[in-house]
Amino acid sequence: ITARYPEVHSMGRALGSNEVILDGEIVALDEKGRPSFEEIQQRMGLTAESEIRRKMKDVPVTYMVFDLMWQDGHSLMEQPYIERRKALAQLKLAGASWQTPPYEAGGGQAMKDASARAGLEGVMAKKLDSKYEPGKRSGAWQKIKNRNRQELVIGGWLDGEGKRRGYPGALLVGYYKDGKFVYAGKVGTGFTDKILDELNAKLKPLAVDKNPFDAGAPPRAAHFVKPKIVAEFEFVEWTRGGQLRAPAFKGFRVDKPAKEVVREGG
Repeated sequence: ITARYPEVHSMGRALGSNEVILDGEIVALDEKGRPSFEEIQQRMGLTAESEIRRKMKDVPVTYMVFDLMWQDGHSLMEQPYIERRKALAQLKLAGASWQTPPYEAGGGQAMKDASARAGLEGVMAKKLDSKYEPGKRSGAWQKIKNRNRQELVIGGWLDGEGKRRGYPGALLVGYYKDGKFVYAGKVGTGFTDKILDELNAKLKPLAVDKNPFDAGAPPRAAHFVKPKIVAEFEFVEWTRGGQLRAPAFKGFRVDKPAKEVVREGG
C-alpha cells in the first residue's frame, strides 16, 4: 500500500514512538475538498513507480483516519468507540496527506443534511459505546447515504443473464439537452419481478434498430427503443463523464413527456 501511495509514508515519522494499528481510508479529493470515487480510480491499480510519481502531482491522496484498533501492545477493540476516539485524538494526526476527521455526538439528522448540502456521499453513524468488530457487519455502525433523484428517459436495454434471462438486465437511459438525447448510463438494479414484466411489455413494442442517443456511447450489445418511457432513478452522483454513479430504478413516470426530461442539479 505504501509503495502505491507514497504520500502516507512520512506518517510513520509523525507517529513518533507510538506503535498503532489504525482504521481509515485513502481518498482523493476533488476541487471542493470532497472525497471523489472518480479521482481515486486514477490511482488505484498503478504499480509502476514512474506512473505513481507522475499521478501524485495530479491526483494526490489523503489518508482519513477513523479509528484506533491497537496501540503500544494493547488492543483497543473492546473499548467503547468514544474512548478509542479520545485515544486517537491524542495522537494528533494531521498532516499534508493525512487527517483525522472530527466526529459529532448527537445531531445526526443535522449532520446528514449538512453532508447533503456539501455534496458528500453521506455520513457514518456509530454508537458511542460500540466495540470494534473486524470483518463483521454490525448494527452499531450504519452508513447512511445521500441519494439524488432524477427523471430519465429509457432509450434501450441490455439482455439479462441467469435469472434475468428473457428480461432486461440493465436499462440505457438519457435526458434531453438542447433538443438532443444524451446518454446518461445504464441502470441494472431496483427492479422487482413485476417491474421486469412491465418493462418487457413496454419496451418490446417500441424496439427500433437505430440508436436514439444523439450524444454519448451506449454499449454495443444494446437493444434500442424509441425514447418514450420516462422513469425516476436514484443515484449517488454524476460522474465527470456525465453518467450516473450507482443508479437504481425507482418507478415509472407517466405524468411527464419524454422531451421535457432534462438533467437536474450538477
